Amino acid sequence: MNLNHKILGTICIVLPAIMINAQSSTTKLPGDPTLPSTKASIEKLISYDKGNFKYKVEDYFARPKASGFKLSPDGKYLSYKEKDKDSKNHVYVKDLGTGKITKAIVEKDDLIKSYGWLNKKRLFYTQDKGGNENIHLYAADADGSNLKDLTPFEGITLGTIRPIKDTDFVVVTMNKNNKQIFEPYKINFVTGEITQLYENKDVNSPIDDYIFDKDGNLRGYIVLENGLTSKTYYKDLQTGKFNLLKSTDWSDTFSIIRFNDNSKNKDEAYVITNLDSDKTRIVLYDLKKNSVIREVYSNPVYDVSSVSVAGKNRNYELDYISYEGVKGETVPVSKFYKEIDDKLKSQFKDKEFSVVSSDDNNDKLLVIVTSDKLYGAYYEYDTKTKELKLLYNLMPQLKEEDMAEMRPIEFKSRDGLIVRGYITLPKAALDGKKVPLVVNPHGGPQGVRDSWGFNPETQLFASRGYATLQINFRISGGYGKEFQKAGYKQIGRKAMDDVEDGVKYAISQGWIDKDRIAIYGGSHGGYATLMGLIKTPDLYACGVDYVGVSNIFTFFDSFPEYWKPYKEMVKQIWYDLDNPEEAKIAKEVSPVFQIAKIKKPLFVVQGANDPRVNINESDQIVKAMRAKGFEVPYMVKYDEGHGFGKEPNRIELYKSMLGFFAENFNK
Repeated sequence: MNLNHKILGTICIVLPAIMINAQSSTTKLPGDPTLPSTKASIEKLISYDKGNFKYKVEDYFARPKASGFKLSPDGKYLSYKEKDKDSKNHVYVKDLGTGKITKAIVEKDDLIKSYGWLNKKRLFYTQDKGGNENIHLYAADADGSNLKDLTPFEGITLGTIRPIKDTDFVVVTMNKNNKQIFEPYKINFVTGEITQLYENKDVNSPIDDYIFDKDGNLRGYIVLENGLTSKTYYKDLQTGKFNLLKSTDWSDTFSIIRFNDNSKNKDEAYVITNLDSDKTRIVLYDLKKNSVIREVYSNPVYDVSSVSVAGKNRNYELDYISYEGVKGETVPVSKFYKEIDDKLKSQFKDKEFSVVSSDDNNDKLLVIVTSDKLYGAYYEYDTKTKELKLLYNLMPQLKEEDMAEMRPIEFKSRDGLIVRGYITLPKAALDGKKVPLVVNPHGGPQGVRDSWGFNPETQLFASRGYATLQINFRISGGYGKEFQKAGYKQIGRKAMDDVEDGVKYAISQGWIDKDRIAIYGGSHGGYATLMGLIKTPDLYACGVDYVGVSNIFTFFDSFPEYWKPYKEMVKQIWYDLDNPEEAKIAKEVSPVFQIAKIKKPLFVVQGANDPRVNINESDQIVKAMRAKGFEVPYMVKYDEGHGFGKEPNRIELYKSMLGFFAENFNK
């Protein structure tokens, strides 16, 4: 399986979802520590969620007892996370031959963000401090020994991680030398020895991404010139010189996914592009000739952006293409994967499934199966015997027959755009009863979208009889570049119109009690919550702002250092504050300047260490609302960042949110 992955998105502010860390009396807490609500007032809020409910918050938001199953490259070991009595998720390794289980990685105060196998003996994991996104890479042997911080530098964060197969090396990018830009390093994950591979010198036109082959050789890079032009450089294999291959606007796509190692042509690669189309598609590309060899796959409605390629054992043949339509879609290509796909489709019907791990020989696969009503179940598939067996049900307490249906919807916006999304409907709505609605705008906002599948939030709300509406408003990703561009400089305006039009559509279908509608979202969704209460104050009964932007001006000023190269890009997506006309619009759609229009109850939630949406954004709106006489409940967690990751915090958040909705729906 391809382990290359980007740790952080660049300019998105999307959410990936009681005890405060011990603080000395001299430690200054972030933000204004006098603002958060008292424990007693939060408990009072929680108390409003009354009823004889079959499921409680913990059923949805307590982490699974075990999760994150992965096979070692040689297939001899199975690794997984297992939760202890204190809700810590440690990583264990099971010897599949002897059955012996070893605790390999211990989760202490901070969450293990991600983990995986580097080779058949060694694991990696990533971790930050209290959600501050200063992410470090660690490695440990499968028995827990030889633990090393591979990036032991203060205040840095990781960009990408690329293990080099059949070696003791991993290539990473990090902002060690300059906090604004990332450079590539080759690290021996056994000894910890670090070698810098390339210098990224120009802060005004930095290298934005590096292109490596499977052996860890630098084959190209992308320069972001003046924040707006992407220039792809490719290495001539004969001369060693990096030549300009493609110059594109930042909003267009030309991205080398990986080299086609199945071909004798060393310059051949799989490329995602929309340079001559609206939707991104996969092409085979000759990088030396700078020309398309052939189209691999495209879709007329949705962007296509992912390929899965076999390993050395099958000469790196293309296994399948995947993309997100109404649901996740997989297009099998190789004979090997077509057989697997046929088997899994016959077994799981309309559920979604994906191969999440395998040994190097593909003798055993781990498959995760999900749906709108199934949180997730791992299966083990033997490709030789064709046997499929259940390995682990992540949330056995949640019975599929009790879960709500997530239904795809489609409507026309007031200005004629086709807008898509999903509504999760409790059984009462399907029986013809009008139910309360939670409108849930997504984060980002650009390039991000809501998806079909099991969503603990929407299922929790459904357990209380509430429907949930998720609209992929203009600027959302996955529907082509024109749909995304239609939302540029429309944040807080036409993007909000799409949300409102979605609400009207839901009401028109007879599902919704129009007098009991709430709006709730995280990150940009928190901003959209505030704007919803301002723009259409009579539409909503209440709102929950979770790590949301309240002031576009201070939001821009508080960007983390590694966002600053993207500031010109953000100006084109949001608003150019140096342009007086756009600055005027930005003020009109900055909630903190429009609080006189908010007349419905508001609940604000913030992680104190958030580097993306600084705590000042939430502090501002709380202070301003209280100054005009509104008692705004305010929950702050001082061991969290951009969204709550720790189980006790998440459970308290959702209990409080349910109480807030119940209080305001029942007035």
